Amino acid sequence: MFQTPLKPHLLFSIVFLIFSGSILPSLSAEVDYRYANCAINSTCGPSVIKYPFWETKRPNYCGHRGFELDCQGDSLTIDITNQTYNVLNIDYSSYILTISNPAISNSSCPPTLTQLTNSTLDPTLFKLASSSQNATLFYDCSQASNELKAPYNFTCTTGGYFVRPTIIYAFLETEDRWKPRLGGLCKVKVYNPVLSAEVLRLSNKMSSIDGVLSKGFEVKWNVDDQQCDACYSSGGFCGYNYTLNQPICFCKDGASGKNCNDPETQLDQTPSPKNDSRRPIIIGLGVAASVSIILLGILCFLRRRLHKRIQSSPAVLAQNKTFSASSAASDFQVVNNSTYFGVQVLSYRELEEATENFNPLKELGDGGFGTVYHGKLGDGREVAIKRLYEHNNRRAEQFMNEVEILAHIRHKNLVALYGCTHRQSRELLLVYEYIPNGTVADHLHGRRAKQSLLHWATRLSIAIETAGALAYLHSSDIIHRDVKTQNILLDKEFSVKVADFGLSRLFPLDATHVSTAPQGTPGYVDPEYHQCYQLTEKSDVFSFGVVLAELISSKPAVDITRQRQDINLSSMAMNKIQNHALHEFVDPDLGFESDCKLKNQITDVAELAFRCLQSTSDLRPSMEEVLEILQRIQGQGNQVDKADEVDIPSDDAFMLKSDFSPTSPRTDGNFVRQLIPHASV
Repeated sequence: MFQTPLKPHLLFSIVFLIFSGSILPSLSAEVDYRYANCAINSTCGPSVIKYPFWETKRPNYCGHRGFELDCQGDSLTIDITNQTYNVLNIDYSSYILTISNPAISNSSCPPTLTQLTNSTLDPTLFKLASSSQNATLFYDCSQASNELKAPYNFTCTTGGYFVRPTIIYAFLETEDRWKPRLGGLCKVKVYNPVLSAEVLRLSNKMSSIDGVLSKGFEVKWNVDDQQCDACYSSGGFCGYNYTLNQPICFCKDGASGKNCNDPETQLDQTPSPKNDSRRPIIIGLGVAASVSIILLGILCFLRRRLHKRIQSSPAVLAQNKTFSASSAASDFQVVNNSTYFGVQVLSYRELEEATENFNPLKELGDGGFGTVYHGKLGDGREVAIKRLYEHNNRRAEQFMNEVEILAHIRHKNLVALYGCTHRQSRELLLVYEYIPNGTVADHLHGRRAKQSLLHWATRLSIAIETAGALAYLHSSDIIHRDVKTQNILLDKEFSVKVADFGLSRLFPLDATHVSTAPQGTPGYVDPEYHQCYQLTEKSDVFSFGVVLAELISSKPAVDITRQRQDINLSSMAMNKIQNHALHEFVDPDLGFESDCKLKNQITDVAELAFRCLQSTSDLRPSMEEVLEILQRIQGQGNQVDKADEVDIPSDDAFMLKSDFSPTSPRTDGNFVRQLIPHASV
């Protein structure tokens, strides 16, 4: 029954083979010193430093000229045109570097004005990103400058214990309209770009000038590193050849060229400057690894023999006969890591091939957390592949969050998740069904808007299907948290697919709200959520109200070129409705004034948007109620006989008569009749 013990000389032979096979290569094969110096990405605080960037402690061939970073503690700095900037963030997927001017990033009032310098860029390496805009700081302005009433003015105080304090008038100018006059009234002028989103927050009094300056600005680096993708895929690491002024691939065996699989790659026999000192270390590591492998081999051998003895006993043999096929399948699933939360796990290489090595021409768009590419799997399925940004420190959390949520929900108007990479993969990738007709934002005010008009009946259908998807999520205790027209996809039949669940939250049972730091897209964020840090289902309702306003007006949620009070579409919609000027808000191409039935429907939807956009969440309807109202509006519109007169339920009429806003519109019956001419009050 039991096997004959292994003979001593045979065991010795096995041990000798393991020892010789493991230690001899370690003595003979050395890793190229340039590969070793550049192979492991360095970190500084939360930032990962890799090509084209390189840290001062490393050889300069590890990075591109002009991309040297200095790490002090957890802080990174970079020198551009002889000026030092703080590095706030590095986004390798979109080539975006976020930097700030240290002289003003901590305070808009620097200790001395004489040391201020303009924030300038090296145009051969960097350019201002589209997310940032030019701005100018004016200091030491005359008192007459106050009469200009220019926005974003502030004061600084100079002096101290022994010097009489002096008040200095200053301005942050972002629109260029005040520059000529301020230039003649102020002694110091400093050029410093800012983030457009932060200027918007400042205009809405959600931030301060110090807050705007502390966020810095974004620049896009202009370095051709496409060759590096092939280098990394072949097992090499990218560096820079300062003689040829181009990237070079460092390979483990000392070869260098375009990539380690390139037949034209030349073997570089340049001796390592540290060969002699490294050899004892390499030998020591080889011996240690060999001993570990020997011990591991002996343990595995002994364990296997013990396992065979146990398995050969009659009791175990009888028990094994009852082992079910379903259990075997379950074990196979776990061992092979074929699913994750029930979602198919795909290899990084397969998805890399599906997108042609993440070809920029395959990009469908950028989101808050990743770039989406069009791809085609080996089985012929067309898919959309989201590649999460490497700079995002919470990307693993968002990855698992989205997989877990989409794995457990099924709805015709929610995008389907086909698969994902393993959470320990080289990169975190999510694979969705491909929706070919763009987003609602594209059709309303984006690149598809000029091609054809999105008719009102289609817009109303989009609103209903989106509301249905959100109502389903809320019934499943899920808050989407990033409802916007960019996340509402359209198929060829203009049916809705709600996407992007990276920010979504599972809502705890029996909870009235979730306390969390505000996240989302400017223009869509619930003001109560922003003030109280309390996330509820009504936060999605507010965002959906903005979507309704976009469907009515064809205007984007945020537009800094509009009048200051109308930059946020939600504010613009509320003002137009309260001031009986809905006709000024509606997209003129819809035929609001010429079609009575259409006018009634748009007016009713505008009224619903008004309710959704209330600043107090308790005054907003639930998503289920929103869906019912929209379906009723669509049904009434389909009844041609009743197209001339549509009664508004008493609850809705009461909403219009009530004053829910800081301003005081007319709240008598005339207001209702002027707002909705066909209403019965």
